[in-house]
Amino acid sequence: MKLPLTIVTLFFFTSVNLARAQELAPEELVKGIIDEVMAAVRADKQLAEGDKDKALKLAEQKILPHIDFEEATRIAASRAWSQASAEQRTKLVHEFRSMLVRTYSNAISVYSGRDAKFLPSRSKRGGAEATVRYEFVRSGGRPVQITYDMRMTERGWKIYDISVEGISLVLTYRTEFDGIVKQEGIDGLIRRLAQRNTPAKIAL
Repeated sequence: MKLPLTIVTLFFFTSVNLARAQELAPEELVKGIIDEVMAAVRADKQLAEGDKDKALKLAEQKILPHIDFEEATRIAASRAWSQASAEQRTKLVHEFRSMLVRTYSNAISVYSGRDAKFLPSRSKRGGAEATVRYEFVRSGGRPVQITYDMRMTERGWKIYDISVEGISLVLTYRTEFDGIVKQEGIDGLIRRLAQRNTPAKIAL
């Protein structure tokens, strides 16, 4: 069966972009993501006005390939992660990913109509981790600072958390998850996440 030329072309350029992303430094990778997201928002009026379906698709295309969902889940699940079986960890990552997809797509509104200003980044753990900071400024509005926590993986630098004005999108869930695990166990947390994701379940 022959694939349509458009699919082959898209696959080729996606592969090239991901391969190139593996070679980029943390600041360069984040700058590339921000530039692409801001360009998409500025070029699409519906997206700029908060169209959630388009924001979700944009997040899937431009942001999600650079997210380390396993590390994000490990941090959010905290002690439960070390107690979970391999099967439970897989389910936790799957459900937490579904939830973060919507969370990250909602955060795209921050990029609308703003100018991005790079702030000094920091490295941690002997250069194996990095924190990249940007400030988004809109005329007449208060600056919004976004922080990207990243780590080096076998596939290059990956983002494992994004903070908006100092509020971590991953750590926000830790206390809640800990309470659920204490009451209902790890399977209970998986069940709760699945229930929360059901109305907006997306194909992964």
